[in-house]
Amino acid sequence: MASTPTDTPSSPNNRKSASDDVFMREVDEAVRQDEVANFAKKFGLPIGIAVALGLAAFGGWLVLSGQQESKLEESSEQLITALDELEANNPDAANEKLAAIAAGDSEGAAGMARLLQAGIALGQNKTEEAVGLYGQVANDSALPQEIRDLAKVRMVAANFDNMEPQAVIDQLGPLATAESPWFGSAGELVAFAYLAQDKPDQAGPLLVAIAKDENVPESLRSRTRQLAGLLGNDAIDDVDAMMEELGAAEPQQAGGAQ
Repeated sequence: MASTPTDTPSSPNNRKSASDDVFMREVDEAVRQDEVANFAKKFGLPIGIAVALGLAAFGGWLVLSGQQESKLEESSEQLITALDELEANNPDAANEKLAAIAAGDSEGAAGMARLLQAGIALGQNKTEEAVGLYGQVANDSALPQEIRDLAKVRMVAANFDNMEPQAVIDQLGPLATAESPWFGSAGELVAFAYLAQDKPDQAGPLLVAIAKDENVPESLRSRTRQLAGLLGNDAIDDVDAMMEELGAAEPQQAGGAQ
């Protein structure tokens, strides 16, 4: 007697498998779109965040650590010169200046230089080099914790495909909380790690929390809202407000297309 197939195209197992495949394709596309957006502006989010937060934290660190004002001015000027080269789209020249700063005796300036170097390396698809530089910053106890945490998030993001899901969770789990300034980025990576472990029940609520956090950038909130929805989690508190927002955006898009 011929054996009866256990799974047919309409069986629950095959329907679940097809649903999982669709979802993982959505996740992969979201990650790819995020990477493209990150690097579209010069050399991407690592440099943007480093400039906005890093230089301010670096300056404060130097002052609090008792270094002389002349030292602060000198280090800041060196970093600004390197940033000017980046703005002029001269990454090699910027890297040369940053390498000199990284080899200097100012720990704070050296840490910031490595963070910027990592962003350049990542933008040039030198992932291994970028991961190494991010790791140096993340493990530098002389730097402010916010900068070390930023480096850790970027390191894991750059090396995500080469890491075990549990390693991602172990490293970024403490930052995947609403109290962390890196909640959105760290939380999304932790959610992807949960999905890789086939734990949608843990990934879904985390994606919902990110989507509802008004301190998270809107682009990230929108993406996690969609991914949460694919997992069967509702991340919209006020449907009417959301519809009004979408309705207001359509005329603007139409006007821009004229």
